Amino acid sequence: MIKKILLAVAFAIPMLVSAQSLKVGVVDTSAIMQGLPDTKAAETKIAERSKTYEDEFGKLQAEMQRLYDEYNKDGVNAAPAIRERRERELAQMQQKMEEFHQSASQDLQKLQQDLMAPIVAKIKQAIEAVGQEGGYGMIQETQALIYYAAPVTDITPMVKSKLGI
Repeated sequence: MIKKILLAVAFAIPMLVSAQSLKVGVVDTSAIMQGLPDTKAAETKIAERSKTYEDEFGKLQAEMQRLYDEYNKDGVNAAPAIRERRERELAQMQQKMEEFHQSASQDLQKLQQDLMAPIVAKIKQAIEAVGQEGGYGMIQETQALIYYAAPVTDITPMVKSKLGI
C-alpha cells in the first residue's frame, strides 16, 4: 500500500512542478483592435457603404409612400381593377424593399469580414510573437477569463507595442 502511495506521489510531483512553471498571459484584443489605424480605416469604409445603402433605402421608402398615398387617395371608391393594380404595386414594392434590405445587410457583413480578417490575423500574429518571446504557455482573451489560480500577466501592452500602437 505504501509503495502505491509513493508511486502516485512520484508521478504527481513532476506534474505539479510543470503546472507551476506554466506562464499564463491575458490579452484584450478589442482594446488592441480599437487602437489600430487599420480598424478606423475599415470602419470608415463600412460607414460609407452603409450610408450609400441608407440613402438608396430612403428613396425606396419615398416611392413606397407615394404608392401608398396614391392608393389611399381614391380609397374604396376606386374601380376594382385600379385598386387591385395599386395593391399589387404596393406588395411588389414591399418585396423589393425587403430584398434590398437583405442584400445590403449581406453585403455590409461580407465587407466587414473582408476588411477585418487581415486586422485580426495581424493581431493574432503579434500575440503569438509576444507569447513565443515571453515563453508563455497559454494566452487567453481577457473577456473570456473567468478564474485562474496561477499568476497571470496582461500582455496587452506588449502586443500594442509590437504593433506600434
